[in-house]
Amino acid sequence: MSRRYLPFRFSPAGLRGLEPSATLVINERVNEMWREGKWVYHLGFGESRFPVHPKIAEALRKNAYQHQYLPSLGARELREKIASFYEERFNIPAMPDHIIVGPGSKALIYALLLALDGELMLPTPSWVSYQPQAHLVGKRVNWIPASAEDGWELKLSAIMEAVDEAREAWGNPGLVLLNSPNNPTGRMFSMGFLEEFAQYAREQGLAVLSDEIYGLVEHGRVKHRSIARYYPEGSVVLGGLSKHLSLGGWRLGVAIFPPNRAGAEVLRAVRTIASETWSATTAPVQYAALIAYGMDEDVWEYIQLCTYLHALRTQYLWRALTAMGIRVPQPDGAFYLFPDFQRWREPLARQGIHTDTQLAMYLLDEFKLATLPGSVFGAPPEALTLRLSSSYLDMETAKQSRTIVAAAQEVDGETLMSEFHPHMNAAIEQFQRFVDSLERDKAPQPQAVYA
Repeated sequence: MSRRYLPFRFSPAGLRGLEPSATLVINERVNEMWREGKWVYHLGFGESRFPVHPKIAEALRKNAYQHQYLPSLGARELREKIASFYEERFNIPAMPDHIIVGPGSKALIYALLLALDGELMLPTPSWVSYQPQAHLVGKRVNWIPASAEDGWELKLSAIMEAVDEAREAWGNPGLVLLNSPNNPTGRMFSMGFLEEFAQYAREQGLAVLSDEIYGLVEHGRVKHRSIARYYPEGSVVLGGLSKHLSLGGWRLGVAIFPPNRAGAEVLRAVRTIASETWSATTAPVQYAALIAYGMDEDVWEYIQLCTYLHALRTQYLWRALTAMGIRVPQPDGAFYLFPDFQRWREPLARQGIHTDTQLAMYLLDEFKLATLPGSVFGAPPEALTLRLSSSYLDMETAKQSRTIVAAAQEVDGETLMSEFHPHMNAAIEQFQRFVDSLERDKAPQPQAVYA
């Protein structure tokens, strides 16, 4: 039969060369292994696992009957509360009429990339979905270089160089996507960097998409500051409930647009896309979000407790890896670590491991450690980086999560980590075994080919 009679023919531009999100794939694989009775230490999926706060859960139950379409921008009352929340907690200008509520910040980022002109400038490393989303809308990505030697720090000089190179190659660099606290490194931007970058972006006429979904998950080392405080006229701030309130599955994100005419026009474009795609965010979830964004004292205390636990668990893992001699930038926020294993390049090569993907597969098969290769975040495969998430260990079930939350209010941090985190400590032991084998240059021979 001739191919021209086949009923389904894929677009030549969109899906070619793309794979499903690596974070979702590793989570599905780990869950499948668990169902098969195979134990795995899950450091591959960045899902906040704490229980839903009772007041927010009750609000969802009470509003289950809400079945009508809400405005594409989101319920007016909710946008008013979001504006107050961002002005209070993030100290940025936020107007209800310049806010849209969407089914997760991920959908809103996609809509913005679709609505705005210009090539995307993307820091190395960056979250796994930014580059594929740009690809799906036909937008060229220019990577801003960074290195493990500098702790993957984003530097203004690197941004300037990448923008100049793009223009010299007849490109049109128009958008910069920032993410702080950062996934995958956990790093945060300093006030000095944001001030300098804001001035540069203003001079160059660059639009900034600022993904601040982890903005409330600080570790206490660095204070989160939004680029919108320094470049309000050219920044769109994105956030949501998934990280600081463990509501990823509820799919509610927000975008805050500049309080000027340009911001209104960009919002109008995104609203149009929303109206023709998802129509409106789920009504019961929006009504429940009134409590989440209402600055209720009990909810705010719970956010602070969850933030404390994320910081405690992530810094505990960072100290353990650092003590092994593994190079890993100390995170400032979120619940991620981005170690590299270049120090052991030669013994790894003798095991047939030359890339981060091979390294991740080896750790999964031989040490039961589920991780993600750094190359899916834009790092060079030969840099031998991995993205680790601290959020899943010892919170594999809802019961475990409740136990840790309850214990955190009764015991000190040291006791909590030693007595209530058996999987975290066992995973650390597995990493120690792996490093010891490399130091001895007698790593176990792989039982499979890591192509």
